[in-house]
Amino acid sequence: MPRKEIELEHSIEHLSILDENGSLDQDLMPELSKKQLLRFHRGMLLARRFDERLLLLQRQGHIGTFAPVKGQEAAQIGAVANLKAEDWMLPAFREIAAILWRGTPPSALIIFNAGYNEGGKIPEQQRDFPNAVPVASQLPHAVGVAYGIKYRKKQEVVLTFFGDGATSEGDFHEALNFAAVFGVPAVFVCQNNHWAISVPREKQTKSKTLAQKALAYGIPGIQVDGNDVLAVYAATQEAVDRARSGGGPTLIECITYRLTMHTTVDDPTKYRQEEEVKIWEKRDPLPRFQKFLQEAGHLSEKDIDDLEKEIKEQLDAEWSEAQQQMEKLGNPLDMFEYIYAQLPPYLQEQKEFFSQFIEAQEEADHA
Repeated sequence: MPRKEIELEHSIEHLSILDENGSLDQDLMPELSKKQLLRFHRGMLLARRFDERLLLLQRQGHIGTFAPVKGQEAAQIGAVANLKAEDWMLPAFREIAAILWRGTPPSALIIFNAGYNEGGKIPEQQRDFPNAVPVASQLPHAVGVAYGIKYRKKQEVVLTFFGDGATSEGDFHEALNFAAVFGVPAVFVCQNNHWAISVPREKQTKSKTLAQKALAYGIPGIQVDGNDVLAVYAATQEAVDRARSGGGPTLIECITYRLTMHTTVDDPTKYRQEEEVKIWEKRDPLPRFQKFLQEAGHLSEKDIDDLEKEIKEQLDAEWSEAQQQMEKLGNPLDMFEYIYAQLPPYLQEQKEFFSQFIEAQEEADHA
Protein backbone atom coordinates (compact mmCIF):
# COMPACT_ATOMS: atom_id res chain seq x y z
CA MET A 1 0.00 0.00 0.00
CA PRO A 2 1.34 3.48 -0.81
CA ARG A 3 2.10 6.00 1.84
CA LYS A 4 -0.41 8.78 2.21
CA GLU A 5 -0.62 11.89 4.30
CA ILE A 6 -3.07 11.86 7.18
CA GLU A 7 -5.27 14.93 7.23
CA LEU A 8 -5.66 16.43 10.68
CA GLU A 9 -8.78 18.25 11.79
CA HIS A 10 -6.85 21.18 13.18
CA SER A 11 -3.79 23.23 12.28
CA ILE A 12 -1.69 25.79 14.15
CA GLU A 13 -1.85 29.53 13.53
CA HIS A 14 0.02 32.45 15.07
CA LEU A 15 -2.07 35.50 15.94
CA SER A 16 -0.78 39.04 16.43
CA ILE A 17 -2.96 42.16 16.27
CA LEU A 18 -0.93 44.91 17.95
CA ASP A 19 2.79 44.63 17.20
CA GLU A 20 5.64 45.80 19.43
CA ASN A 21 5.68 49.19 17.68
CA GLY A 22 2.01 49.77 18.50
CA SER A 23 0.82 49.20 14.92
CA LEU A 24 -2.67 47.69 14.70
CA ASP A 25 -4.10 45.17 12.24
CA GLN A 26 -7.56 46.69 12.02
CA ASP A 27 -9.06 43.66 10.27
CA LEU A 28 -8.26 41.44 13.26
CA MET A 29 -9.25 43.95 15.94
CA PRO A 30 -11.86 42.42 18.30
CA GLU A 31 -15.00 44.38 19.11
CA LEU A 32 -14.09 46.25 22.27
CA SER A 33 -15.48 49.49 23.66
CA LYS A 34 -13.31 52.32 24.94
CA LYS A 35 -14.43 51.40 28.45
CA GLN A 36 -13.23 47.83 28.01
CA LEU A 37 -9.89 48.92 26.56
CA LEU A 38 -9.28 51.33 29.43
CA ARG A 39 -10.20 48.60 31.91
CA PHE A 40 -7.59 46.34 30.30
CA HIS A 41 -5.04 49.12 30.71
CA ARG A 42 -5.91 49.71 34.34
CA GLY A 43 -5.71 46.00 35.07
CA MET A 44 -2.27 45.74 33.49
CA LEU A 45 -0.96 48.88 35.19
CA LEU A 46 -2.34 47.84 38.59
CA ALA A 47 -0.66 44.44 38.26
CA ARG A 48 2.66 46.06 37.30
CA ARG A 49 2.64 48.52 40.19
CA PHE A 50 1.46 45.91 42.68
CA ASP A 51 4.21 43.60 41.48
CA GLU A 52 6.74 46.36 42.19
CA ARG A 53 5.20 46.99 45.61
CA LEU A 54 5.40 43.30 46.50
CA LEU A 55 9.06 43.23 45.50
CA LEU A 56 9.73 46.20 47.77
CA LEU A 57 7.87 44.56 50.65
CA GLN A 58 9.78 41.32 50.11
CA ARG A 59 13.14 43.08 50.10
CA GLN A 60 12.13 44.86 53.32
CA GLY A 61 11.31 41.53 54.94
CA HIS A 62 7.57 42.11 55.28
CA ILE A 63 6.59 39.17 53.04
CA GLY A 64 8.20 35.98 51.82
CA THR A 65 9.17 35.01 48.32
CA PHE A 66 6.73 35.36 45.41
CA ALA A 67 6.73 35.00 41.62
CA PRO A 68 6.75 38.41 39.86
CA VAL A 69 4.38 38.97 36.94
CA LYS A 70 6.25 41.80 35.19
CA GLY A 71 6.10 41.31 31.43
CA GLN A 72 3.22 38.84 31.43
CA GLU A 73 0.31 41.15 32.27
CA ALA A 74 -1.18 41.11 28.76
CA ALA A 75 -1.26 37.31 28.61
CA GLN A 76 -3.24 37.19 31.83
CA ILE A 77 -5.60 40.15 31.42
CA GLY A 78 -6.39 39.34 27.79
CA ALA A 79 -7.36 35.80 28.73
CA VAL A 80 -9.23 36.26 32.00
CA ALA A 81 -11.23 39.23 30.69
CA ASN A 82 -13.35 36.77 28.70
CA LEU A 83 -14.68 34.98 31.77
CA LYS A 84 -18.06 35.59 33.36
CA ALA A 85 -18.63 35.61 37.11
CA GLU A 86 -20.01 32.06 37.00
CA ASP A 87 -16.92 30.74 35.19
CA TRP A 88 -13.94 29.17 36.96
CA MET A 89 -10.29 30.26 36.98
CA LEU A 90 -7.41 28.07 38.16
CA PRO A 91 -4.09 29.95 38.44
CA ALA A 92 -0.57 28.65 38.79
CA PHE A 93 1.76 30.75 40.95
CA ARG A 94 2.44 33.88 38.85
CA GLU A 95 -1.09 34.99 38.05
CA ILE A 96 -1.14 38.27 40.01
CA ALA A 97 -2.85 40.17 37.18
CA ALA A 98 -5.55 37.54 36.65
CA ILE A 99 -6.22 37.15 40.37
CA LEU A 100 -6.64 40.89 40.87
CA TRP A 101 -8.91 41.10 37.81
CA ARG A 102 -11.18 38.43 39.26
CA GLY A 103 -11.73 40.46 42.43
CA THR A 104 -9.21 39.32 45.03
CA PRO A 105 -7.99 42.44 46.87
CA PRO A 106 -4.25 43.22 46.91
CA SER A 107 -4.33 43.10 50.72
CA ALA A 108 -5.22 39.40 50.58
CA LEU A 109 -2.25 38.64 48.34
CA ILE A 110 0.03 40.58 50.70
CA ILE A 111 -1.26 38.59 53.67
CA PHE A 112 -0.89 35.33 51.77
CA ASN A 113 2.69 36.11 50.77
CA ALA A 114 3.44 37.08 54.35
CA GLY A 115 2.76 33.47 55.30
CA TYR A 116 -0.80 33.66 56.59
CA ASN A 117 -3.25 31.04 55.33
CA GLU A 118 -6.06 33.54 55.79
CA GLY A 119 -4.74 35.50 52.81
CA GLY A 120 -5.44 32.55 50.54
CA LYS A 121 -9.16 32.59 51.24
CA ILE A 122 -11.12 33.14 48.05
CA PRO A 123 -13.75 35.91 48.34
CA GLU A 124 -17.34 34.72 48.67
CA GLN A 125 -18.99 33.75 45.37
CA GLN A 126 -15.69 34.11 43.48
CA ARG A 127 -15.11 30.97 41.45
CA ASP A 128 -11.33 30.80 41.62
CA PHE A 129 -8.95 28.21 42.98
CA PRO A 130 -5.96 29.12 45.19
CA ASN A 131 -2.47 29.50 43.74
CA ALA A 132 -0.98 26.18 42.64
CA VAL A 133 2.74 26.18 43.39
CA PRO A 134 3.49 22.57 42.28
CA VAL A 135 4.05 22.81 38.54
CA ALA A 136 1.03 21.67 36.47
CA SER A 137 -0.88 20.20 39.43
CA GLN A 138 -3.84 22.51 38.73
CA LEU A 139 -4.38 21.19 35.19
CA PRO A 140 -6.07 17.89 36.12
CA HIS A 141 -8.08 19.83 38.70
CA ALA A 142 -9.28 22.19 35.96
CA VAL A 143 -10.38 19.24 33.85
CA GLY A 144 -12.20 17.75 36.84
CA VAL A 145 -14.13 20.97 37.39
CA ALA A 146 -14.92 21.19 33.69
CA TYR A 147 -16.09 17.56 33.66
CA GLY A 148 -18.44 18.37 36.55
CA ILE A 149 -19.82 21.34 34.61
CA LYS A 150 -20.51 19.19 31.56
CA TYR A 151 -22.06 16.45 33.69
CA ARG A 152 -24.43 18.98 35.25
CA LYS A 153 -25.17 20.53 31.83
CA LYS A 154 -24.11 24.03 32.95
CA GLN A 155 -23.15 26.86 30.59
CA GLU A 156 -19.89 27.53 32.41
CA VAL A 157 -16.24 27.52 31.36
CA VAL A 158 -12.98 26.70 33.14
CA LEU A 159 -9.80 28.59 32.30
CA THR A 160 -6.44 27.57 33.71
CA PHE A 161 -2.99 29.16 33.45
CA PHE A 162 0.42 27.48 33.36
CA GLY A 163 3.91 28.04 32.02
CA ASP A 164 6.04 26.40 29.35
CA GLY A 165 7.72 24.30 32.03
CA ALA A 166 4.37 22.70 32.85
CA THR A 167 4.21 21.18 29.36
CA SER A 168 7.10 18.91 30.41
CA GLU A 169 4.98 17.43 33.21
CA GLY A 170 2.82 14.34 32.93
CA ASP A 171 -0.08 16.25 34.49
CA PHE A 172 -0.22 18.47 31.40
CA HIS A 173 -0.55 15.57 28.99
CA GLU A 174 -3.00 13.67 31.17
CA ALA A 175 -5.16 16.77 31.52
CA LEU A 176 -5.25 17.50 27.79
CA ASN A 177 -5.98 13.89 26.94
CA PHE A 178 -8.85 13.61 29.43
CA ALA A 179 -10.23 17.03 28.43
CA ALA A 180 -10.20 16.08 24.77
CA VAL A 181 -11.68 12.59 25.15
CA PHE A 182 -14.57 13.88 27.26
CA GLY A 183 -14.97 17.18 25.42
CA VAL A 184 -15.00 19.30 28.57
CA PRO A 185 -15.42 23.12 28.54
CA ALA A 186 -11.82 23.98 29.44
CA VAL A 187 -9.38 26.58 28.09
CA PHE A 188 -5.69 25.91 28.68
CA VAL A 189 -3.58 29.11 28.59
CA CYS A 190 0.15 28.47 28.43
CA GLN A 191 2.31 31.50 29.18
CA ASN A 192 5.47 30.58 27.32
CA ASN A 193 7.96 32.96 28.92
CA HIS A 194 10.89 30.95 27.53
CA TRP A 195 12.28 29.86 30.89
CA ALA A 196 11.23 27.14 33.33
CA ILE A 197 13.24 28.72 36.14
CA SER A 198 16.70 28.23 34.59
CA VAL A 199 15.78 25.70 31.89
CA PRO A 200 15.31 27.32 28.45
CA ARG A 201 12.38 26.33 26.30
CA GLU A 202 14.60 24.66 23.67
CA LYS A 203 15.84 22.19 26.27
CA GLN A 204 12.31 21.10 27.14
CA THR A 205 10.89 20.09 23.76
CA LYS A 206 11.81 19.80 20.09
CA SER A 207 8.33 20.92 19.05
CA LYS A 208 8.37 24.04 16.91
CA THR A 209 5.50 25.39 19.00
CA LEU A 210 3.90 24.40 22.25
CA ALA A 211 0.48 25.02 20.72
CA GLN A 212 0.93 22.07 18.35
CA LYS A 213 0.81 19.69 21.30
CA ALA A 214 -2.95 20.19 21.03
CA LEU A 215 -2.91 18.30 17.73
CA ALA A 216 -1.81 15.08 19.43
CA TYR A 217 -5.00 15.17 21.50
CA GLY A 218 -7.32 16.18 18.67
CA ILE A 219 -8.22 19.64 19.97
CA PRO A 220 -7.70 23.17 18.58
CA GLY A 221 -4.48 24.94 19.41
CA ILE A 222 -3.27 28.44 18.61
CA GLN A 223 -0.13 30.46 19.26
CA VAL A 224 -0.52 34.18 19.99
CA ASP A 225 1.69 37.13 20.75
CA GLY A 226 1.34 37.01 24.53
CA ASN A 227 2.52 40.60 24.88
CA ASP A 228 -0.41 41.76 22.74
CA VAL A 229 -3.45 41.99 25.00
CA LEU A 230 -5.76 42.29 21.98
CA ALA A 231 -4.49 39.07 20.37
CA VAL A 232 -4.77 37.18 23.64
CA TYR A 233 -8.28 38.48 24.15
CA ALA A 234 -9.38 37.53 20.63
CA ALA A 235 -7.93 34.01 20.78
CA THR A 236 -9.35 33.36 24.24
CA GLN A 237 -12.74 34.76 23.28
CA GLU A 238 -12.94 32.21 20.47
CA ALA A 239 -11.84 29.41 22.82
CA VAL A 240 -14.28 30.41 25.57
CA ASP A 241 -17.16 30.66 23.11
CA ARG A 242 -16.29 27.24 21.73
CA ALA A 243 -16.16 25.70 25.20
CA ARG A 244 -19.41 27.33 26.30
CA SER A 245 -21.26 26.09 23.23
CA GLY A 246 -20.14 22.50 23.76
CA GLY A 247 -17.18 22.50 21.36
CA GLY A 248 -14.70 21.24 23.91
CA PRO A 249 -11.25 22.41 25.04
CA THR A 250 -8.58 24.61 23.43
CA LEU A 251 -4.86 25.08 24.04
CA ILE A 252 -3.54 28.64 23.70
CA GLU A 253 0.20 29.35 23.71
CA CYS A 254 1.02 32.94 24.64
CA ILE A 255 4.55 33.94 23.58
CA THR A 256 5.72 36.26 26.34
CA TYR A 257 8.66 36.86 28.67
CA ARG A 258 9.23 37.35 32.38
CA LEU A 259 11.26 40.52 32.61
CA THR A 260 12.55 39.86 36.11
CA MET A 261 13.32 36.81 38.23
CA HIS A 262 11.47 33.50 38.42
CA THR A 263 10.87 34.16 42.12
CA THR A 264 12.49 36.56 44.54
CA VAL A 265 15.04 33.91 45.58
CA ASP A 266 16.22 33.50 41.99
CA ASP A 267 19.12 35.23 40.19
CA PRO A 268 18.35 35.15 36.45
CA THR A 269 21.76 36.64 35.57
CA LYS A 270 23.22 33.20 36.31
CA TYR A 271 21.51 31.56 33.34
CA ARG A 272 20.33 34.16 30.80
CA GLN A 273 21.99 37.00 28.96
CA GLU A 274 21.22 40.68 29.54
CA GLU A 275 21.01 41.18 25.77
CA GLU A 276 18.05 38.80 25.66
CA VAL A 277 16.25 40.73 28.39
CA LYS A 278 16.81 44.04 26.58
CA ILE A 279 15.26 42.63 23.41
CA TRP A 280 12.13 41.66 25.31
CA GLU A 281 11.99 44.95 27.20
CA LYS A 282 11.33 46.56 23.82
CA ARG A 283 8.31 44.27 23.52
CA ASP A 284 6.94 45.19 26.96
CA PRO A 285 3.15 44.82 26.74
CA LEU A 286 2.33 47.82 28.94
CA PRO A 287 3.96 50.71 27.02
CA ARG A 288 2.89 49.03 23.78
CA PHE A 289 -0.75 49.12 24.81
CA GLN A 290 -0.44 52.63 26.22
CA LYS A 291 0.94 53.87 22.90
CA PHE A 292 -1.99 52.31 21.06
CA LEU A 293 -4.53 53.87 23.42
CA GLN A 294 -2.90 57.29 23.13
CA GLU A 295 -2.83 57.19 19.34
CA ALA A 296 -6.47 56.08 19.34
CA GLY A 297 -7.37 59.12 21.45
CA HIS A 298 -8.47 57.01 24.41
CA LEU A 299 -5.66 58.00 26.78
CA SER A 300 -3.50 61.04 27.46
CA GLU A 301 -0.33 61.55 29.47
CA LYS A 302 -2.44 63.29 32.10
CA ASP A 303 -4.77 60.31 32.22
CA ILE A 304 -1.80 58.02 32.83
CA ASP A 305 -0.41 60.31 35.54
CA ASP A 306 -3.79 60.51 37.25
CA LEU A 307 -4.18 56.72 37.08
CA GLU A 308 -0.69 56.21 38.49
CA LYS A 309 -1.60 58.41 41.43
CA GLU A 310 -4.91 56.62 41.93
CA ILE A 311 -3.24 53.19 41.91
CA LYS A 312 -0.52 54.32 44.32
CA GLU A 313 -3.17 55.55 46.76
CA GLN A 314 -5.05 52.27 46.35
CA LEU A 315 -1.95 50.18 47.07
CA ASP A 316 -1.03 52.37 50.05
CA ALA A 317 -4.49 51.72 51.46
CA GLU A 318 -4.24 47.99 50.73
CA TRP A 319 -0.89 47.77 52.54
CA SER A 320 -2.39 49.53 55.55
CA GLU A 321 -5.36 47.16 55.45
CA ALA A 322 -3.05 44.16 55.25
CA GLN A 323 -1.04 45.35 58.24
CA GLN A 324 -4.19 45.87 60.30
CA GLN A 325 -5.48 42.41 59.43
CA MET A 326 -2.16 40.70 60.15
CA GLU A 327 -2.03 42.26 63.61
CA LYS A 328 -5.27 40.42 64.41
CA LEU A 329 -4.15 37.08 63.04
CA GLY A 330 -2.52 34.31 65.03
CA ASN A 331 1.15 33.81 65.61
CA PRO A 332 2.77 32.49 62.40
CA LEU A 333 4.53 29.91 64.57
CA ASP A 334 1.13 28.21 64.78
CA MET A 335 1.96 26.58 61.44
CA PHE A 336 4.06 24.09 63.40
CA GLU A 337 1.18 23.11 65.67
CA TYR A 338 -1.83 20.78 65.30
CA ILE A 339 -0.19 18.24 62.98
CA TYR A 340 2.22 16.22 65.09
CA ALA A 341 1.80 15.28 68.75
CA GLN A 342 5.56 15.67 68.97
CA LEU A 343 7.46 17.69 66.37
CA PRO A 344 10.10 15.78 64.38
CA PRO A 345 13.64 17.12 64.95
CA TYR A 346 13.83 18.80 61.53
CA LEU A 347 10.59 20.75 62.14
CA GLN A 348 11.66 21.66 65.67
CA GLU A 349 14.84 23.11 64.19
CA GLN A 350 12.84 25.09 61.63
CA LYS A 351 10.48 26.36 64.34
CA GLU A 352 13.36 27.63 66.47
CA PHE A 353 14.99 29.32 63.49
CA PHE A 354 11.72 30.95 62.45
CA SER A 355 11.10 32.14 66.02
CA GLN A 356 14.49 33.84 66.05
CA PHE A 357 13.76 35.38 62.66
CA ILE A 358 10.45 36.84 63.90
CA GLU A 359 12.10 38.29 66.99
CA ALA A 360 14.79 39.91 64.85
CA GLN A 361 12.15 41.42 62.54
CA GLU A 362 10.18 42.84 65.47
CA GLU A 363 13.33 44.38 66.92
CA ALA A 364 14.17 45.92 63.54
CA ASP A 365 10.64 47.33 63.17
CA HIS A 366 10.86 49.03 66.56
CA ALA A 367 14.45 50.26 66.14
